[in-house]
Amino acid sequence: MTSDFEVAPDIHSPEERVRYERGAAVLNAVDGGAAPGVMEALGDVAPAMAHHIVAFGFGDIYSRPGLDPKQRQLVTLGILTALGGCEPQLEVHVRTGLNVGLSPTEIVEALTHAAGYCGFPRALNAIFTAKKVFAERGLLPVAD
Repeated sequence: MTSDFEVAPDIHSPEERVRYERGAAVLNAVDGGAAPGVMEALGDVAPAMAHHIVAFGFGDIYSRPGLDPKQRQLVTLGILTALGGCEPQLEVHVRTGLNVGLSPTEIVEALTHAAGYCGFPRALNAIFTAKKVFAERGLLPVAD
Protein backbone atom coordinates (compact mmCIF):
# COMPACT_ATOMS: atom_id res chain seq x y z
CA MET A 1 0.00 0.00 0.00
CA THR A 2 1.26 3.48 -0.78
CA SER A 3 1.74 6.21 1.80
CA ASP A 4 0.08 8.82 -0.44
CA PHE A 5 -3.16 8.52 1.50
CA GLU A 6 -4.40 7.70 4.98
CA VAL A 7 -5.57 4.14 5.53
CA ALA A 8 -9.10 3.79 6.89
CA PRO A 9 -9.38 2.75 10.51
CA ASP A 10 -9.72 -0.94 11.30
CA ILE A 11 -13.35 -2.03 11.78
CA HIS A 12 -12.50 -2.79 15.41
CA SER A 13 -11.14 0.70 16.14
CA PRO A 14 -12.97 2.89 18.67
CA GLU A 15 -14.26 5.28 16.01
CA GLU A 16 -15.60 2.42 13.87
CA ARG A 17 -17.22 0.82 16.92
CA VAL A 18 -19.12 4.09 17.55
CA ARG A 19 -20.40 4.15 13.96
CA TYR A 20 -21.32 0.47 14.15
CA GLU A 21 -23.16 0.84 17.45
CA ARG A 22 -25.13 3.85 16.15
CA GLY A 23 -26.00 1.86 13.02
CA ALA A 24 -26.97 -1.23 15.00
CA ALA A 25 -29.37 0.83 17.10
CA VAL A 26 -31.03 2.30 13.98
CA LEU A 27 -31.13 -1.08 12.26
CA ASN A 28 -32.70 -2.78 15.27
CA ALA A 29 -35.32 -0.02 15.46
CA VAL A 30 -36.44 -0.43 11.84
CA ASP A 31 -35.64 -3.99 10.86
CA GLY A 32 -37.63 -6.06 13.31
CA GLY A 33 -34.81 -8.46 14.09
CA ALA A 34 -33.89 -9.95 10.70
CA ALA A 35 -30.59 -8.11 10.29
CA PRO A 36 -28.47 -10.20 12.68
CA GLY A 37 -29.01 -13.21 10.42
CA VAL A 38 -27.67 -11.33 7.42
CA MET A 39 -24.72 -10.01 9.39
CA GLU A 40 -23.92 -13.49 10.76
CA ALA A 41 -24.14 -14.96 7.26
CA LEU A 42 -21.43 -12.52 6.15
CA GLY A 43 -19.31 -12.95 9.28
CA ASP A 44 -17.20 -15.86 8.08
CA VAL A 45 -16.67 -14.60 4.54
CA ALA A 46 -16.85 -10.79 4.58
CA PRO A 47 -16.93 -9.39 8.13
CA ALA A 48 -15.85 -5.95 6.91
CA MET A 49 -18.83 -5.87 4.51
CA ALA A 50 -21.17 -6.73 7.38
CA HIS A 51 -19.58 -3.97 9.44
CA HIS A 52 -19.92 -1.40 6.65
CA ILE A 53 -23.56 -2.25 5.98
CA VAL A 54 -24.34 -1.44 9.60
CA ALA A 55 -21.84 1.40 10.19
CA PHE A 56 -22.23 3.23 6.88
CA GLY A 57 -25.69 2.20 5.74
CA PHE A 58 -27.44 2.68 9.04
CA GLY A 59 -24.97 4.55 11.26
CA ASP A 60 -24.17 7.23 8.71
CA ILE A 61 -27.02 7.24 6.17
CA TYR A 62 -30.23 6.06 7.87
CA SER A 63 -29.45 8.08 11.01
CA ARG A 64 -29.28 11.39 9.12
CA PRO A 65 -31.95 14.01 9.78
CA GLY A 66 -34.34 15.17 7.08
CA LEU A 67 -36.35 12.05 6.26
CA ASP A 68 -38.37 9.90 8.60
CA PRO A 69 -38.04 6.09 8.46
CA LYS A 70 -41.15 5.69 6.29
CA GLN A 71 -39.83 8.17 3.72
CA ARG A 72 -36.42 6.45 3.72
CA GLN A 73 -38.07 3.10 3.05
CA LEU A 74 -40.11 4.49 0.14
CA VAL A 75 -36.91 5.83 -1.42
CA THR A 76 -35.15 2.50 -0.82
CA LEU A 77 -38.03 0.50 -2.32
CA GLY A 78 -38.03 2.70 -5.42
CA ILE A 79 -34.29 2.41 -5.90
CA LEU A 80 -34.18 -1.36 -5.41
CA THR A 81 -37.07 -1.71 -7.84
CA ALA A 82 -35.31 0.44 -10.43
CA LEU A 83 -32.04 -1.45 -10.05
CA GLY A 84 -33.69 -4.81 -10.64
CA GLY A 85 -32.07 -8.07 -9.60
CA CYS A 86 -32.21 -6.99 -5.95
CA GLU A 87 -35.20 -9.07 -4.92
CA PRO A 88 -33.58 -10.51 -1.75
CA GLN A 89 -32.75 -6.99 -0.56
CA LEU A 90 -36.15 -5.74 -1.70
CA GLU A 91 -37.79 -8.44 0.41
CA VAL A 92 -35.89 -7.20 3.48
CA HIS A 93 -36.91 -3.62 2.80
CA VAL A 94 -40.58 -4.47 2.20
CA ARG A 95 -40.51 -6.05 5.67
CA THR A 96 -38.71 -3.01 7.04
CA GLY A 97 -41.26 -0.71 5.37
CA LEU A 98 -44.05 -2.57 7.14
CA ASN A 99 -42.10 -2.42 10.40
CA VAL A 100 -41.81 1.38 10.22
CA GLY A 101 -45.50 1.85 9.46
CA LEU A 102 -45.93 1.74 5.70
CA SER A 103 -49.14 0.05 4.69
CA PRO A 104 -49.21 -2.64 2.00
CA THR A 105 -51.17 -0.18 -0.15
CA GLU A 106 -48.43 2.46 0.18
CA ILE A 107 -45.77 -0.09 -0.71
CA VAL A 108 -47.67 -1.35 -3.76
CA GLU A 109 -48.33 2.23 -4.87
CA ALA A 110 -44.62 3.08 -4.61
CA LEU A 111 -43.69 -0.01 -6.63
CA THR A 112 -46.40 0.73 -9.21
CA HIS A 113 -45.19 4.33 -9.45
CA ALA A 114 -41.68 3.03 -10.19
CA ALA A 115 -42.97 1.28 -13.34
CA GLY A 116 -43.17 4.65 -15.09
CA TYR A 117 -39.46 5.18 -14.54
CA CYS A 118 -37.88 1.73 -14.65
CA GLY A 119 -40.38 -0.37 -16.61
CA PHE A 120 -43.05 -2.96 -15.98
CA PRO A 121 -40.77 -6.02 -15.65
CA ARG A 122 -38.84 -4.55 -12.72
CA ALA A 123 -41.98 -3.18 -11.08
CA LEU A 124 -43.69 -6.56 -11.46
CA ASN A 125 -40.71 -8.37 -9.93
CA ALA A 126 -40.86 -5.94 -7.02
CA ILE A 127 -44.61 -6.36 -6.58
CA PHE A 128 -44.31 -10.16 -6.57
CA THR A 129 -41.55 -9.84 -3.97
CA ALA A 130 -43.82 -7.64 -1.87
CA LYS A 131 -46.68 -10.11 -2.34
CA LYS A 132 -44.50 -12.86 -0.86
CA VAL A 133 -43.87 -10.74 2.26
CA PHE A 134 -47.53 -9.75 2.52
CA ALA A 135 -48.54 -13.41 2.31
CA GLU A 136 -46.10 -14.33 5.09
CA ARG A 137 -47.67 -11.65 7.28
CA GLY A 138 -51.28 -12.48 6.40
CA LEU A 139 -51.77 -9.14 4.64
CA LEU A 140 -53.41 -10.40 1.43
CA PRO A 141 -55.48 -9.30 -0.33
CA VAL A 142 -54.22 -5.73 -0.44
CA ALA A 143 -57.13 -3.33 -0.64
CA ASP A 144 -57.12 -0.40 -3.08
